[in-house]
Amino acid sequence: MPDRPRFHLAFPVRDLAEARAFYGQLLGCQEGRSSDEWVDFDFFGHQIVAHLSPSQGLGEGHNWVDGETVPVRHFGVILEMPEWRDLAGKLRAASVDFLIEPGVRFEGQAGEQATLFVRDPSGNALEFKAFADDAKVFAR
Repeated sequence: MPDRPRFHLAFPVRDLAEARAFYGQLLGCQEGRSSDEWVDFDFFGHQIVAHLSPSQGLGEGHNWVDGETVPVRHFGVILEMPEWRDLAGKLRAASVDFLIEPGVRFEGQAGEQATLFVRDPSGNALEFKAFADDAKVFAR
């Protein structure tokens, strides 16, 4: 049993082979159960499920966060800073297009964090972040 509850997220993808390549091969997420219509992945200790939905549109709303346009619909994970740096380097080496380049948000403030945004092949936005002080994840 984990120390904390884990989240479960189901999301649409246009192609399961693309999802397997992105989440499984590029991000290194272990594959769990699957069918012809969905695939489970271990997303940094959490369960995400890519559901085949080729016609699913991604309504794009955006909000301003510390001077950057952030897609409203996104999901992600909070990593330790060394893991975040490694992932940012891995994504750069794979020539992944960043929605928001790796950088620091809220610099010098309680919630200072390194963040980056990418899209999976189906257009789902993902955020990967790490806090300068993990104890301040929910600091105001």
